[in-house]
This record gives sequence, structure tokens and C-alpha cells, in this order.
Amino acid sequence: MESPSLSSDLPMMSSNKSQVTDCPEVVIPIQIFLVIGFVSLSENLLVVVAVIHNKNLHSPMYCFICSLAAFNTISSLSKTWENIMLVFRDAGHLNSRGAPELRIDNVMDTLLCMSFVGSVFSFLAIAADRYITIFHALHYHKLMTMRRTAAILTTIWVLCSVSGALMIRFFEAAAVKIFFVVVFFTALLFILLLYVHMFLLARYHASRIAAMPGSAGHNRRSGLKGALTLTILLGVFVVCWAPLSLHLLIIMICPENPYCECYRSLFQLHVVLLMSHAVVDPAIYAYRSAELRNTFRKMFLCSTQAQNFIRDTCECSISNARQRA
Repeated sequence: MESPSLSSDLPMMSSNKSQVTDCPEVVIPIQIFLVIGFVSLSENLLVVVAVIHNKNLHSPMYCFICSLAAFNTISSLSKTWENIMLVFRDAGHLNSRGAPELRIDNVMDTLLCMSFVGSVFSFLAIAADRYITIFHALHYHKLMTMRRTAAILTTIWVLCSVSGALMIRFFEAAAVKIFFVVVFFTALLFILLLYVHMFLLARYHASRIAAMPGSAGHNRRSGLKGALTLTILLGVFVVCWAPLSLHLLIIMICPENPYCECYRSLFQLHVVLLMSHAVVDPAIYAYRSAELRNTFRKMFLCSTQAQNFIRDTCECSISNARQRA
């Protein structure tokens, strides 16, 4: 396969490369993949730690955001690990066709497929949560309890783990490619329909929000803000994942067409977009959520204070040792 992977980045993406084409394959330096992988891994781990650390973020929406960040972390980890293995392979320390290396590569591909499906279902969960927040504000805390949130997240992770393993295990079957594409476009269609309904009703209720007393009006305004955040997240997701899904669609529809082959030559660029999704999402969380920004600030402050304390302690110990000597 043409992507940067030990043996194949996603085996289901491979197709016949003997087709003659005037479009050379676009090759991205492995250093770019490594940098993006490390940055996205650090950012999403920071989001997960922040949500766990701050009790004010222990709400259904932030639990779903934390789940999305966790899936992004898995995606970043799998791509970073694969690219590190590529460095060792190029140095002659790994055999790309060796049994242990292929098993590790399959695990990384499984995690990548799992993160894709998990991101889709996380967006669906966030969209449903925002819908309930906006239009069922008075009953939100009864409908979206933390117990139900935990049950939803457990279901998502189990389904994604199983589907990711099955997608790699039966990657040669056309049904797997169809499933990959259908999941992506069906989820987008469902969220689009939900959004159209949500914003049409939001326009109808917009004049009533300002006059609505108490927490209900606040919840709706908060819900609309959360819906806007989800809109931005969804837009970034589509931009980053749509080229890869279209790549799959092209493999199924026109695997031997030279014009389709020109699009397929951009595959490594599509992988860069895919990995960039995990970099952009945490920046959106921080920009849209004051509570999350404050948590990040406190975490950095605590980290700086801890570093200063350790440095002062080491300097004091060295000074005392010199005096004794």
C-alpha cells in the first residue's frame, strides 16, 4: 500500500498499483508524521487529564469530549508508533515482513480503525446531548444522568473495539470497505438532519430565550454554545476524514481508472489530514470552553511550581554537599 506504514497503513486501502498514471505519488517526509503524532498525543492526553482532574467538567458533554479526545489519543499513538517502527525499519533494525512486526502493525491498524469509528459515535453522542440540552433543558439532568452517560460510553467503546478488530481481520472483504464508507456518510447524514431540526427550532425559540427566567434560559444558551462548538468540531472532522473515505470509495468504484489513480496518489496527504484532526480538536476545546482553559492554566501553573520546587531542592542539596566536602 502507498501510505507510510510498516507493511500497510490500512490494508483495506490497498489496491492494484500497476495501473499506469501520469500522477506521481505524493510522498510526505516521515518527520512530519512524527511531529504531528507527538503534538496530537500530548494535546489529547492533556484534555483527558484535564477533564478527569476538574470536577466541574464531570458532566455528560465533557465526558463525551473526553471520550473523543481518548480516541484521538489512540489514533495519534498508533500512527506515532508505526512511524517510529518505520524509522527502525529504514535503519535496518526491523523486518517489515517479519511475523512479530506484522502483528504489531495489525494492532496499530486496528487501533486506527477503532479511533475512526469511535470518533463518529462520539460526535453522535455529543450531538444528541446538545439536542437534549437545548430542547429539553428542564428535564436534562433526569434524561442525561452520569449513569446513562457511562452506559453510553461503555457501549461505544465495546462496539468500536470489536468493529476495529473485525475491520482489520477481514480487510480483504468488500463488505469492510463498504462498512467504513457507510458509517462515515450515514453518521454525517444523521448529524446533518439533527442539526437542521435543531437550528430550525432554535430560531423559533430564539426570541423566547432572553425572556426565559431561571436556569432553563441559561441551559438553552449554554446548549446553543455547545452546539456551535460541535459544529466546528464536526466541520474539522469532515475536512480531515472525508478525503480518506473518498479514497476508499474510489478504490471500490474505479480501481483501474487513471483519473482515480491521480486522486489515490495523494494518499499520504490524506493521512496527514487524518492525523491533523487530533491536533486541531484540543485547540477548539480550549478556545470554546473557559472552564477547560482555566484547567489548562492551573495544570501548567502547578507543573511550573513543581519544576521550580524540584530545581530549588536539587540546588540546595548540591550546595549542602559542597559545603560538607
